[in-house]
Amino acid sequence: MKFILGKKIGMTQIFSDNNNVVPVTLIKAGPCFVVQVRNQEKDGYEAVQIGFEEINDNKTKKPQKGHFKKHGLEKNYRYLREFSDNKFKSGDKIDVSLFNNGEIVSISGISKGKGFQGVVKRHGFKGSPASHGTKHTLRAPGSIGSAFPQRVFKGKRMAGRMGSDRVTINGLEIINVSKEDDLLAIKGAVPGKPGTLLEIIVTKEIEAVKEEKQEKLIDDLERKEAEASAKGGPASVGKDKK
Repeated sequence: MKFILGKKIGMTQIFSDNNNVVPVTLIKAGPCFVVQVRNQEKDGYEAVQIGFEEINDNKTKKPQKGHFKKHGLEKNYRYLREFSDNKFKSGDKIDVSLFNNGEIVSISGISKGKGFQGVVKRHGFKGSPASHGTKHTLRAPGSIGSAFPQRVFKGKRMAGRMGSDRVTINGLEIINVSKEDDLLAIKGAVPGKPGTLLEIIVTKEIEAVKEEKQEKLIDDLERKEAEASAKGGPASVGKDKK
């Protein structure tokens, strides 16, 4: 499994090979270093703990310094995260060179905080009609319960704090990998604001993506041939007839 930690830089757009504009998010990914390896015998599960973004000694607390020193690391890291894997050893480097264009990734992070918001923005309520005597309640939630059982049910959608939640977006495609600048260009938007810590996990490697595209192409050709044979014409019925 491929994984890495990074920070969101922002969004821009690039041109694809067929001159289409593609919106992308730039992520400063890695380099990360394996801090600790957990195993089934000692910890009860297998995982690796990786560190990201080096920091000075004066910004690191003593327990963290001891943790890094115990596992043979000379530097301190601001962020530590665990991933389920057992193919690394302490001190190994993880950078963007592991990733390839076209791979599908899952990205997790903390979404933007919106503060206290009403039901229209927070839950997408329609609101009240703007006519027939409506006053002061255009964006009000309406009734929140009935006379019986004289209480508000748990989970009722109401106004409240919005955002600052852990969000995972699946099915994002890697458009470009810059090994010199440690950058990943991801098609589409990812959670959070610029500077948000992101966890990036490859869910479908490039070989699987190529196989899936090939299978889809074959299925499309077979479907077109079947449609053409059902109409009683050749497979190239899509061409204009004079």
